[in-house]
Amino acid sequence: MKNYLKAFNILTDEDIELALQLGRTKTVRKNDFFIREGQVCKDVAFVKSGFFRSYYHNSTGEDITYCFSFAGTFIAAYSSFLTQQKSVENIYAMTDAEIFVIPREGILQLEQTSVNWLRLSKMLAEQEFMKMEQRVFILKENAEIRYLDLLHNHPEYLQQIPLNHLASFLGITQRHLSRIRGLIRN
Repeated sequence: MKNYLKAFNILTDEDIELALQLGRTKTVRKNDFFIREGQVCKDVAFVKSGFFRSYYHNSTGEDITYCFSFAGTFIAAYSSFLTQQKSVENIYAMTDAEIFVIPREGILQLEQTSVNWLRLSKMLAEQEFMKMEQRVFILKENAEIRYLDLLHNHPEYLQQIPLNHLASFLGITQRHLSRIRGLIRN
């Protein structure tokens, strides 16, 4: 996490050290949840190893995958974290994982101690917004283009994520995904 934060060239070594003092490392077992629908998100976590799936339930109760988070990224039920309202999303470990957890109070403390943390928070929020916007725009494309985009931009997804979750992420059935994969390989 230290190297990740340093790469932004915003935080001082002291800023980063304070964050490390406010958090703790935690192990999350495969299929255990970071947060469940209906809970209030009280933490932000940096994924040190492993990866997570984020999903929600649609009006018919089907779970819809909208995000995967791999090592070297932050996870949180962001809207719930900001508003302190119940989350509509679930985030769970798809593998055994190690995360570095900072409680909400710690994040607020960091933002009060240094304007650098506010600048970093703004930058991270902007990046998340742009990722979400890209996700919305790619969902307007047909399934083959969505798959090719995934193949080009996130090949690690195709290697590590079960087909049923990839299909959900792409907004198609698993059978349709298998057909597209067959066409692309030939």
